[in-house]
Amino acid sequence: MSQDDLKRQSAERAVELVEDGMVLGLGTGSTARFALEALAQRRRRGELGDIVGVPTSVATEQAAELLGIPLSTLEHHPHIDLTLDGADEVDPSLNLIKGLGGALLWEKIVASASERLVILVDESKLVERLGQHAPLPIEVVPFGWTTHQNAVRELGGEPALRTRNGQPYRTDGAHYILDCRFGDGIADPRKVETTLRARVGVVETGLFLDMATTIVVGTRDGPRIMERQR
Repeated sequence: MSQDDLKRQSAERAVELVEDGMVLGLGTGSTARFALEALAQRRRRGELGDIVGVPTSVATEQAAELLGIPLSTLEHHPHIDLTLDGADEVDPSLNLIKGLGGALLWEKIVASASERLVILVDESKLVERLGQHAPLPIEVVPFGWTTHQNAVRELGGEPALRTRNGQPYRTDGAHYILDCRFGDGIADPRKVETTLRARVGVVETGLFLDMATTIVVGTRDGPRIMERQR
């Protein structure tokens, strides 16, 4: 099975958790896109006639509109029943790194407004320590972005400004992203989160700690579900 097969398997299993009448958070990225397609299929079968989605990016909004999924905003639906989203890494405690798709701020806002955060991944995203493979994205205000570099280095990371076509990448909120590599992974994610979030000009980090309620993992033996202990 290809990685896309495993992503699709995870997305289709996760969409089975959606019930008619729900307000859904719609994540960003390749796995979340498979979830949009699965939602559209269930709507065409008449199983989900009364759902509404709150997208976490302009790209997700456009994709959902093309698939005919009804959309709203947090202003109109400040409480979300269930959010479907991907992740770049998941550790054994169900903590996450997210943000390689560039939507971490909006994704975290939607996740924090959600009763349940269901994360869809293939098995390659499971790690023993966050930061083992994926960089940690940090969303920052463009003005003074270089002032955060040494702070990241003091925490054990090496920051790099994300670029596209030779120019700084800008999020939907017009911010920059620093992608920070940690050679042996992040030893203390809570310290990193607390330290960086305390800095003026840091908007958000890609550490999603104690937020995911369910992880649906696509594996070669079929989907596996991991639940947070409550």
